[in-house]
Amino acid sequence: MPHGPLMLDLEGPALSEAERRLLREPAVGGVILFSRNYQSREQLAELVAEIHALRSPPLLVGVDQEGGRVQRFRDGFTELPPALRLGELYRRHPQTAREAARHLGWLMAAELRTLGVDFSFAPVADLYDPVSRVIGDRAFSDDPVAVGRLAYAWRRGALEAGMASVGKHFPGHGRVPEDSHHELPVDPRPFDEIWEQDLVPFRHLIDNLIEALMPAHVIYSACDPRPAGYSSFWIGEVLRRRLNFQGVVFSDDLSMAAAGVAGDPVARARAALDAGCDMILVCNDRDAAQAVARDLADHLDPVAQARLARMHGRGRLTLDQVREDPRHARALDYLAQLEAPPDDDLKLQP
Repeated sequence: MPHGPLMLDLEGPALSEAERRLLREPAVGGVILFSRNYQSREQLAELVAEIHALRSPPLLVGVDQEGGRVQRFRDGFTELPPALRLGELYRRHPQTAREAARHLGWLMAAELRTLGVDFSFAPVADLYDPVSRVIGDRAFSDDPVAVGRLAYAWRRGALEAGMASVGKHFPGHGRVPEDSHHELPVDPRPFDEIWEQDLVPFRHLIDNLIEALMPAHVIYSACDPRPAGYSSFWIGEVLRRRLNFQGVVFSDDLSMAAAGVAGDPVARARAALDAGCDMILVCNDRDAAQAVARDLADHLDPVAQARLARMHGRGRLTLDQVREDPRHARALDYLAQLEAPPDDDLKLQP
């Protein structure tokens, strides 16, 4: 059974029988995990293995494991810093910061791969702006070039650990104050300004073959009256044609308040797919997920399925093997350096 276009969440740390039935629906293609789904490393490994065993090819399993405020699994995992910490280091020691980002991306991915998780929704490629309530220190920097280089380094490290990456939130969520989880942000800037600033990191990631991107639930009113995730202009014209992006487009969660502009859950799902998304997320609303699964039971997109097949994790080490890898010690060294006061980092070596 090929990958369906729907990614949904689970209620707890183990699958219920109702969830097993839902995950076997043809429209379902993946599961996104949250903190409530994690109790221990052993429990998570069992949960992911059971999810993967339900279908062939296996359902995709993803998680938001950025670091800082957005790290779903903590106990038993390395606590990762917010991305802005790497950007602060970049201003003083660019090459060291890039190596730190690469090693921390590897560490994040390697730890998840020991438990079978396929990918993380990271890196964040938005620009830092203190006006943003939802992005903030999740962004690497306010410098577009620095963000592009650090995001690419993070992705490179994740790839070395066998993990694809999902850059977000295309074409840039960092310049608006509103949190799209709770309201609909509107960015009035002209396209040329977005192209020369916010899109620079995404262009860099695309040029370096990032596997997937996630559009923002933001209206860029000078460009299109629809949020980017529902916009054939942003996904079809800019992303696919002008930038020649060949990877997966994941919608952001269609249960977020900003996504409501498209109507009920089924209408939202249809709008996102029609705009060019390959996989849509419906989280924290089981009735909505079931309605979308029923509506999309006959949905078939061979191109999207081929793209999604590349999101499966590759290779798998034990935790002991990860900890014995020289990159593990190097990553922890960089982590300690990032926590040191700025005056102490003059001795850093890339």
